[in-house]
Amino acid sequence: MRYKLLGKSGLRVSEACLGTMTFGETWGWGANREECLKQLDLFESQGGNFIDTSVNYTNGESETILGELLKGRRERFVVATKYTLTRPDSIDPNSGGNSRKNMRQSVERSLKHLRTDYIDVLYLHMWDYMTPVEEVLRGLDDVVSQGKALYVAVSDTPAYIVAEANTLAELRGWARFIGLQIPYSLLDRAVERDLLPMARHWDMAVMPWGILEAGILTGKFQGKLNKPTRLDASKLELSEKTQGTVKVVQAIAQEAGRSAAQVAINWVRQRPGSLMVPILGARSVSQLADNLAAFEWRLNEEQIERLNTASQIDLGFPHGFLEGNHYVFGATFKSIDNHHV
Repeated sequence: MRYKLLGKSGLRVSEACLGTMTFGETWGWGANREECLKQLDLFESQGGNFIDTSVNYTNGESETILGELLKGRRERFVVATKYTLTRPDSIDPNSGGNSRKNMRQSVERSLKHLRTDYIDVLYLHMWDYMTPVEEVLRGLDDVVSQGKALYVAVSDTPAYIVAEANTLAELRGWARFIGLQIPYSLLDRAVERDLLPMARHWDMAVMPWGILEAGILTGKFQGKLNKPTRLDASKLELSEKTQGTVKVVQAIAQEAGRSAAQVAINWVRQRPGSLMVPILGARSVSQLADNLAAFEWRLNEEQIERLNTASQIDLGFPHGFLEGNHYVFGATFKSIDNHHV
């Protein structure tokens, strides 16, 4: 396992992140404590040190199990957790959201669950469209100043909000977002329109989740429309494009003598221009072992191009409109060495 700097920071994290939304069986589809221990031990044995969880995953069971399993080796790991979400049946209007109140309550709960006195990376989990950006940033900076979190990051939030937040943080000397967590896969490339360019501009690490689309990219659901899973049913309406992409993934897997999952993971982690740290979530140690094996090899340029072509999306305005526009550059465009790209 190699290590990367987490965005604009000195924090070194493994090139893969262990996702723990599957830690615990409260939601009906996760792993028990023994299987979680096997996953953590395997991840550590491969050099992994970056772990992702959330205060609400499996109703807190994920953090609680993780806290138990990290006993005696907490300092070895970079632990990231998140605040924002609440239980769907909650009748407390302040039990969720991005407010300072929920932030404080969630951080204290996470510290208790994780049996630690600090969080390495604290994420804002989802933007609530209610809390002022200033309140969020000042609250997060206070958490960092108190030593309860070392760094802050953001997940599932519009690019314009993240850009405003980082601008405000830099102007006022507050802790800024060093990482961005987003859904990204061969079947979901929408973030290429604004979130990935924004992350590159702000030197933010990118932690993609949903890389395998709950097994669709492995061919698990080929020909099995509307098979029940924890995904939204609309995701399983396998379009001609989706099925074509899956076939390319399977063909490359056969050529390489590797699994389709490893092909899909490698496509994400080899994307140019951004620091990708894929989040690997598994229900069993065997699944995790297969996913980690993706870091033993790389796709070649021809394979990447085939995958790009099969999964290509229209980025829309203003991307194509601005690229190489001769009204901007005249006849000199091809003669300019642009180190910003």
